[in-house]
Amino acid sequence: MNCSTTQLPYSKTGYFSKVVIDYLQESPELRPFYEHLPNLEGIKAAIRERQQFIQERKLLAQALTDQYSIVPASAKVQDNIQALQQDNTFTITTAHQPAIFTGHLYFIYKIVHTIRLADQLKKELPEYNFVPVFWMGSEDADLDELGNVWLSGDKLVWNTRQTGAVGRMNTKGLDQLIHRIAGELSVLPHGEELITMLKDAYLNSENIQTATFKLIHQLFAEYGLITIIPDTAKVKKLMVAVFEDDLFHQTPGSIVEKTIARLGEHYKVQANPRAVNLFYLKDGIRELIELKNDVYEVRNTGIRFTKEEIAVELNNHPDRFSPNVILRGLFQETLLPNIAFIGGGGETSYWLELRDLFHHYKVPYPVLVVRNSFLVVEKKWEEKVERMDLQIADFFQKEQQLLTHLVTRQANGHLKLTQELQATSQLYDTIREKATQIDSSLIAHIEALKVRTVKPLQELEKKMIRAEKKKYASEQQQIRQIREALFPTGGLQERVENFMPYYAKYGKEFIDCIYKSSLALEQEFVIIRPKD
Repeated sequence: MNCSTTQLPYSKTGYFSKVVIDYLQESPELRPFYEHLPNLEGIKAAIRERQQFIQERKLLAQALTDQYSIVPASAKVQDNIQALQQDNTFTITTAHQPAIFTGHLYFIYKIVHTIRLADQLKKELPEYNFVPVFWMGSEDADLDELGNVWLSGDKLVWNTRQTGAVGRMNTKGLDQLIHRIAGELSVLPHGEELITMLKDAYLNSENIQTATFKLIHQLFAEYGLITIIPDTAKVKKLMVAVFEDDLFHQTPGSIVEKTIARLGEHYKVQANPRAVNLFYLKDGIRELIELKNDVYEVRNTGIRFTKEEIAVELNNHPDRFSPNVILRGLFQETLLPNIAFIGGGGETSYWLELRDLFHHYKVPYPVLVVRNSFLVVEKKWEEKVERMDLQIADFFQKEQQLLTHLVTRQANGHLKLTQELQATSQLYDTIREKATQIDSSLIAHIEALKVRTVKPLQELEKKMIRAEKKKYASEQQQIRQIREALFPTGGLQERVENFMPYYAKYGKEFIDCIYKSSLALEQEFVIIRPKD
């Protein structure tokens, strides 16, 4: 499978928030909220800062060795686990919840970006080792978000009544979804291979986090990717002091509140801290801990703790305490020798709230890299676009904008009143100059006359374009059909579609195509055209 690419600035897509665009353009308003620029010099600075931090490398390596005992050994993965014990080894990390069957395409994209950046840095900074890491957010309890996947326009939903952390849920019922997927994709060249992978991962695992771990290993072991499931007492012990500070002094929330008060002056705040930023995690429960009248209550349950009781519970069972979005990143950066975090727009936005929190706990703050975004345009749709004499990039416009572009181009400018409007404007400018010499008080009256003349001409231009558009019903239908294929439900393809149809068609060559098309630190949107 060969593939060609073109790049597009994120600002030209219309699908990314102001905070992301400003971050990529190094806006001065955002600069106080992050540590390092997302470039090679920023990476070097992050390494210097990380070298001053005491790292529990042996603990990390042992935790990973335990986790990887359940999957076939991979030389690259084992080498990377061992390398993590060396002081010159650093991680490049991305993170996501264990959505069933990986959820959306960007799950795959962010992992590949992590691998690509680690490989690139090995070439540019050969005196160091760089290990790509996937941090699994298996404690997330949002089953509505994680328990479904889209296939050929249909939403496949995992019907289960389980509650609590999705990663801890058993996989019962997913065999029915795999059967449905097999019915559609097994006929494709690599369909059987895909279904075998899904069955091995999901039907031979005790829970979702293990199944996701196995599937990721099958897809990315050859690249040396390390997946870590942080939902263990062994690694959470590192966070006991921070968790105590959160429970007993509410320090993290107060720090982040001050940060977002400043950030919120210019941007929409992505995540708001709570007084206590921990969930209680046990037996199908993942509920917020709330402090009320000196008693710690677990929301929606009858579980209550005194200050002394919750201190004992935390020290004896740190795995029963789950950090929310405010503390999750701090946990990640405390455990990993990390220098760069790759995340989507939403993730980048909330990480911008956390710099002061990291400073307070003296934990190195990573370089923030906005994850790669792709649009995969298969040959069928590329040919349709070419027949309309348009570019794929044109389809980032809304349907009516694109139709207007097409109609005015076909009309060769005859629908635009540009010259007439300019002439009218010049006429009134000339009249204003003459009137000013007589009585300056006439200027306001002349400007009002100009507006009353120009506005009807502008409205006439719009009516002419609308009238012409009616002659282009066929072209409009083609535009709509192409946009619906490339931008399902009106959004980016990567936020709706899943990797499975592409893998069933192209096999591991699809992953390789994404890898070869991935940018490292260049930060632009990429359009991919697979060549069969």
